[in-house]
Formats: sequence, structure tokens, C-alpha cells
Amino acid sequence: MERTAWRYRETVLALCTLAFFVTMVGRLAVSPVVPNIIDAFGVSKTLVGMAMTGMWLSYAISQYPSGMLADRYGERRVILASIGGTGATSLLLVFAPHFAVFFLGAILVGAAAGLHYSVATSLLARIYDDLGTAVGVHNAGAPIAGLLTPIVVAWVAARYGWRRAVRIIAVVAVPAFVLFAWKVRSTEPRRPDERMRDRVDPGPMKELLTRPAIVYTGLIAIVNDFTWQGLATFLPTFLVDFRGYSASTAAAIFAAYFVAQGFLQVGVGSIADRIGRDAAIGLCTVTGIVGISLFVVGPGFGSIALATGLLALSMGWAAAVVPRFMDHLSEDERSVGFGLIRTVYMIVASAGSVVVGLLADRFGWPVSFGFLVALLVFVGVLLAANRATGSRY
Repeated sequence: MERTAWRYRETVLALCTLAFFVTMVGRLAVSPVVPNIIDAFGVSKTLVGMAMTGMWLSYAISQYPSGMLADRYGERRVILASIGGTGATSLLLVFAPHFAVFFLGAILVGAAAGLHYSVATSLLARIYDDLGTAVGVHNAGAPIAGLLTPIVVAWVAARYGWRRAVRIIAVVAVPAFVLFAWKVRSTEPRRPDERMRDRVDPGPMKELLTRPAIVYTGLIAIVNDFTWQGLATFLPTFLVDFRGYSASTAAAIFAAYFVAQGFLQVGVGSIADRIGRDAAIGLCTVTGIVGISLFVVGPGFGSIALATGLLALSMGWAAAVVPRFMDHLSEDERSVGFGLIRTVYMIVASAGSVVVGLLADRFGWPVSFGFLVALLVFVGVLLAANRATGSRY
């Protein structure tokens, strides 16, 4: 009996990870073909940038209603809607006759993809006691997508055109949808009879978001996600402009960073389960400070290789921070509550790309990356202060 339960639990984790991979492919597949899209529609980089911003914002905003949908209909249905919706709405990108349709498609892809993460985390919390390890494995879907998607999309676009390249979203969504529907059992909704509009009450929302432990963990999440966004956008450019590497070498380092992050965040989750959430977050903070500093001042390729590994470990922070949120939420709050929290911190952190780019333009890369180091030092101070006061938060 125990063996059967273990096998099913691992099946759910594997398929949630596959689903997360699909939603990340949906959000990453456009970036490698932006020049093709500009030429095809005759639009500016600013307009394409606005479409991508709309995608990421809709992704963040849909985290909150995803939890309410899960409470009403069950996690399985919502995750299936996310997988299927990501694949279906991506066809608007593929067959868009005008840029306005493409713009709408980008927003809808983000909204559909955003239904997955909070709900999948809630589902895993139902069946895993060692949630940090499970979240670490689940999050590995993102860096794997980050490694494979640009390579595959660029290859297909060069041979068959950008529209066929973007079809990869639907291509990976179909088998993932079938497997999830086949292998994952129906989940019992927590509040099947409660209307969604009854859940949108500013009072409980304010109470949840102002709890000291949630505010404390939220600040840590904002800083780390802000750092992740900035580095994900500009690390290759930094390696070319400041360190003098070729574009191909910078891309290889960036790919290595994604792969290492996928493996190392499982270790971060394991540390969070065995030693404590704050210990794991502290490890990520220290390695992030050292890693970013080495990127700026470290001599030679050896320092870049070491910095890449340290940064990859640091950016596995979610495997410790997400369980920390869950520790301070009741079972009934985990779907909607975590969805609301994730929406808030992701919206704030989405400014990471803009700020890092602006600081690099105005003051140079050392100041821009130094700002990220300063933010991580702030997280270190928060962790030290909490420990000094008896881990009040």
C-alpha cells in the first residue's frame, strides 16, 4: 500500500513538473523570434516589448484567481485548463493576421500559463510532507524549458519560419495534457459551493497580506524574484558588453546557468526540509552575493564558471521561500492565499528587468549588478535580524 501511494505521489510530481515546463515554454518561445515578428508585422521593438510585458503581467495577475478556481473545481481541472489553454491560445500567435491579434494572444498565453504554479504547489502540499524537495523538483521544469526552448525555436525558425517555430508551444502542450488527464486522479474541491465573487473580500485579503510572517517572507521573495528577472533578461548582454565574450559563449554560459539551477534547486529544497527554510534562504543569499560579485570583478574564465554555479544555486531560492509561505498558511488558505501572495510579489518584482537595464544605461554594469548585490545584502540583514529576535517571523 505504501509503495503504491509513493508511486502515485511521484507520478503527480513528475506531471506537475511537465506542466510547468509547458507553461514556461509558452512564455519563452517568442523571445528568440522577436526580430522575425518585427519584420512580419512591421512594428517597433517597443510594441513587441509591450506585448511581452502584457504576457508577464497577465501571468502574475492570474495567480490569484487560479487559487479560487482550484477551491471551486479542484486542482486537477485548473492545471488541465492551464496546459490546454496555453497550447490553444498560442495558436493566436501562430496564425495572427495582424499584430493586434498577436498582442491579444500574448496576453492570453500568459494568463493561461499563470493558472498552473500556485495550484500545482497546493496540490503537491496535499501529498508531500517534504514540500521543499517537491517544490525544488517541480521548479526544475522552468530551467529545462529555459535551456531547450531558445535552441529549438531558433533552429526551427531558421529553417521553416517563425510561425512554425512558435507552434512548439502547442506541440508540447498536447501530450502533457493527455498524460495529466490520464494519470492524475480527480481532486476534491475545498469549497465547491462557494461562489468566486464571495472570495474577493478586501478584508481577508488585507489581513493575509499584512501578517508579519507573510510580509517578511514576501520581502525576501520580491528581492529574489526581482534579481532573477534582471539577470534572466540581461546576463548574456552583460557577458558580451562588460566581460567581452562572444554572443555564442555568453549563450552557452547562460544555458549552463539554467541547467545548473534546475539541478541545484532540488538541493535547496532538501536543505529547507532538513535544516530549515531560513538556513536554505541564507545559503542562497550568500552564494548570490558572491556569484554576482565574481561576475563583475572576478578574473578570468574560471571566476565566471564559479560565479555561474554560485548564481545557479542562489536562484534556486523558490524551493525554500515557497514552502516558507506555505508554513504560514492554513490548509484552506493555500490555494487562494498563495495565489494572492504570488500575484503581489511577482507584479512588484517584474520591475527587475527595467531597473537593471536603466541602471546599466545610466551608470554602467558594475553599478547595475552592484545594486542587485545590495538587495541581497538586505535579505541577509533580514535573516540575521529575525534570528537575533528568536525567529519571530
